[in-house]
Amino acid sequence: MARWTAKRRFAKRLPRDLRVAEPGGLVQIDTVFVNLTPTKAIKHFTAYDPIAKWTVGKAYNRATAQSAASFLDKVQADMPFPVKAVQVDGGSEFMAQFETACRDKGIALYVLPPRRPQMNGAVERCNGAWRYEFYETYDLPANVERLNPILDSFQHLYNHHRPHGALAGMTPAVYLARQSAKRPPSQSHMC
Repeated sequence: MARWTAKRRFAKRLPRDLRVAEPGGLVQIDTVFVNLTPTKAIKHFTAYDPIAKWTVGKAYNRATAQSAASFLDKVQADMPFPVKAVQVDGGSEFMAQFETACRDKGIALYVLPPRRPQMNGAVERCNGAWRYEFYETYDLPANVERLNPILDSFQHLYNHHRPHGALAGMTPAVYLARQSAKRPPSQSHMC
């Protein structure tokens, strides 16, 4: 029996030799299924920058391409650096409107090979933080409209107050501030 695969119009396979050295160079995006109550499940979208350890999250009732495209707007608004490329698995939520949104925003879109979740390891680890440090810790509403402001508060806590071993105990915000301070000021065109 032949297996049907959707044709991707804009996305490219993630190159093996792609190396990223700056925040925003390749942001990983994934979804995770979360049960808020025995009868209410949601899809949590997570974006994670492996360089700065910065995360963005948002809950939706369903994981659709329209939800993913909407989440991309939040990622661009909430990440304190430009997003140049995005890496996703082959999920259907990352097709159609999501691909169009990436193209229209000038963001390169890379898709992982099938059955290679280890290549998305950074965002998978961040999904664990969302699951175990947020969803299993807080008493949460079962309505995504009321849940998302609480998600935003945890996102702020994660990015501005939670130290990361991979950043030598710094928070992502402190790491980015120190990286910014190391860069020489740009030359003015007035000189």
